[in-house]
Amino acid sequence: MPGNSKRRGAISKNAKGNPTAGSGGRVRRGLEGRGPTPRAEERPNHKAYRAARATDRRQTPKPRKKRTDDFEWVAGRNSVLELAREGVPVTTLYVAEGTDRDDRIRELFKIAAERGLAVLEVSKGELDRLTDRAVHQGVAAKIPSYEYAHPDELLTRAREAGETPLIVMLDGVTDPRNLGAVVRSAAGFGAHGVVVAERRAAGMTASAWKTSAGAAARLPVARATNLTRQLKAYQEAGLMVAGLAADGTYSLPDLDLADGPLVLVVGSEGKGISRLVSETCDVLVSIPMASGLESLNAGVAAGVALYAVAERRR
Repeated sequence: MPGNSKRRGAISKNAKGNPTAGSGGRVRRGLEGRGPTPRAEERPNHKAYRAARATDRRQTPKPRKKRTDDFEWVAGRNSVLELAREGVPVTTLYVAEGTDRDDRIRELFKIAAERGLAVLEVSKGELDRLTDRAVHQGVAAKIPSYEYAHPDELLTRAREAGETPLIVMLDGVTDPRNLGAVVRSAAGFGAHGVVVAERRAAGMTASAWKTSAGAAARLPVARATNLTRQLKAYQEAGLMVAGLAADGTYSLPDLDLADGPLVLVVGSEGKGISRLVSETCDVLVSIPMASGLESLNAGVAAGVALYAVAERRR
């Protein structure tokens, strides 16, 4: 019947709960909208959002894991005693239980007492494990990894001392004993530091420390990621670069650049300095030698060249 709201299909006059009753209620709220559309990078389900998050994860530095090579072991009575005598910064001395106290051990204990070094007595099995079963003869030393300087710090060192910069750079030298010898000569002839390559080059190991005869404690050694780039940075800072080469244009005694700001580049025995480094040098210098001798090792060559530079600077 007309007006019978109870019949099937009739519309209730009461709009409560009825979405089709007028434009109020949920329809009005829907028309209000949700504001400006977020950028694609801000919508979690969008591929641009996931790509941005992946980039952030790559760029965020990961927490530094504890390194297992923050120190190295030196085993054997003679080796440990030589390190102690030369002032290498030993962290701890380890002595196996029941080890015979000969003259070397007694001298080690004396040096340890004078320098305040910790001495730990451990079982022979434990010392075998710590030194990876090296022939330790009952004695081993733990020394910290060398803390390298930044190449720019060598210039700062010269400036603070009010001196003309003299820096030695090693190219392709892989023998740590040669590195130690160069550090010793550089310290003796007034250089302000030694630069080595970060890769494929000798580092300041216990062997280098020992060969330097304690000079490594007084003279900084810096690492450079790219030697050619570092040489160009030194050139921009006003230094001249002289590379030692058997076929050098200048003879070492005639090097006029010796009394100015200078980087002396020394290569490996046989190969010498690399092509890119050679092309970056301002001059190539040769060391006069008797016929029949092709080259000197890096340690000797650096010592001879540094002596000649020191003489010119006097």
